[in-house]
Amino acid sequence: MENYSIQEGGFLLIDKPIRWTSFDVVKKLRNISGIKKIGHAGTLDPLATGLLIVCYGKYTKKIESMQAQEKGYVGTFELGKTTPSYDLETAIDREFPIHHISNELIEATLDQFRGEIKQVPPQFSAVKVNGKRAYEHARNGNSIALKVRNATVSKFDVDCEKFPTIAFNIKCSKGTYIRSLARDFGEALQSGAYMSSLIRTSIGTYHVKDAVSMTNIHEKDDFFNHAMQLI
Repeated sequence: MENYSIQEGGFLLIDKPIRWTSFDVVKKLRNISGIKKIGHAGTLDPLATGLLIVCYGKYTKKIESMQAQEKGYVGTFELGKTTPSYDLETAIDREFPIHHISNELIEATLDQFRGEIKQVPPQFSAVKVNGKRAYEHARNGNSIALKVRNATVSKFDVDCEKFPTIAFNIKCSKGTYIRSLARDFGEALQSGAYMSSLIRTSIGTYHVKDAVSMTNIHEKDDFFNHAMQLI
């Protein structure tokens, strides 16, 4: 990139690897680029993969507007079982009947989770409570009260071909917890569910197919060769 672009800042579309935190990505890119002012536009859980927008320089001022855009996800829910974290970070703790769950029941239940909805964040989440992240309390064995949040789900489609594994395609507003959707969806089916995989496919008009893998960014030149600016 041109020197002026480095000074003005820019952003990268990163395909976050599984088991990396969003901060792991930011920290790695800081070390590679030598730029201290770097941040991401929307956290992805360690077990999730997919699109992470990373801004640097003056473009860090655009983080709020970028992360406010609608997000797209695909992944899978496992019906009939639950975990404390609502995903695979923790072990299965309970099992529930699934014999009563039909395709018709699933389709009818989906309507409850389309449009304006309310949900409670997972205990294992990055929400701050009393100066600590919720997951820090949870990992210490402490259950805490988390506030109900509003969310908007504009798309929630599923494929039940591999039942009781349910593949989903979701588009939703900022701050929507897909793991909480899994929990609530399972309860609405009078059963249980947890999220077994998650890929963020899009943020606004940006798509994971245009993102770069961290395995392709080794040096400063790699960083700037993949950096972008709004035109």
